[in-house]
Amino acid sequence: MKVAIAVTPDGMVGGGWGKARDVALATVENGAIQDWQVEHVEWDRLHDEGGEGQHHARIARFLLDHQVNQVITGHMGPGMEHMLGRMGIQIVTGVSGPAKDVVLQHAR
Repeated sequence: MKVAIAVTPDGMVGGGWGKARDVALATVENGAIQDWQVEHVEWDRLHDEGGEGQHHARIARFLLDHQVNQVITGHMGPGMEHMLGRMGIQIVTGVSGPAKDVVLQHAR
């Protein structure tokens, strides 16, 4: 399973998905993290650039390119939640704590 999780520089779960600065991509197999890579996505800076819907499209492309099955974050807006649901991506929100621990708790 491939999980994308918003992260802070100190390895904690990030607050907002659409304005995340960094996103970790975790490959989880048999209850263990096999691979962990942090991508500097800069969605915090890119959020208000471009036309209507362009930011959601940027995030959708990132998730498709990385074959993500699940997104974990502290918060996600309803528009983004709707889009990811339509893409068939599992969503976990309202979480906090060390990102790797949270991934292991919620990866399914």
